[in-house]
Amino acid sequence: MVEVPVYDFSSGTVGTQEVDESVFGDQVKMRLVRDAVVMYQANRRVGTHSTKTRGEVSGSQKKPWRQKGTGRARAGTRKSPIWRGGGITFGPRPRDYSYRMPRKALRGALASALLGKLRDGEVALLSSATLDAPKTKEFVKAYAGLSVTGSAFVVLSEHDDTLFKSARNLRGTRVGTARNLNAYEVVRHERLVMTTEALEKLVARCGHGQD
Repeated sequence: MVEVPVYDFSSGTVGTQEVDESVFGDQVKMRLVRDAVVMYQANRRVGTHSTKTRGEVSGSQKKPWRQKGTGRARAGTRKSPIWRGGGITFGPRPRDYSYRMPRKALRGALASALLGKLRDGEVALLSSATLDAPKTKEFVKAYAGLSVTGSAFVVLSEHDDTLFKSARNLRGTRVGTARNLNAYEVVRHERLVMTTEALEKLVARCGHGQD
């Protein structure tokens, strides 16, 4: 069991809650987490990089000089890849980098990432998280009582448009749901701040094979 601090969004610390870490596995599978992170990063790549081949660069197709008798190397076109301003050989072309890992592997990677955060004491719980209106100032005021430094991902049980709009302008802070949480988001943020309802959903998702 791991003791996790529990905060109230408006008044600060409430107490602690014991979380059974065994539901997320017995060890952190670093290779699996790495594979999942690499996949998510690859899926984020736009893949619009492009270079011109010798058939696409501008220039004349005329032979620069006659084949023999000049003392210079033979040349057929100024578009040759060995010429300055010529085409690129085997250069990057637009492509799709995305691929998909099995659901079971992605779920296992998320469980391992969460287990690592719990063991490192980088998880905080919220007894409740509500705001009357979408105001960044109010979110910062309430968020200051959580003693969270560095980047953080706030995990909710369901999408809350008010909290999302209040936090979207804060650098290093993101708001999402337990359903959409993945290993990449867990690893890239220093702290996880989640509601108790979100934790229950993650336990059910990672512990009982739901997705």
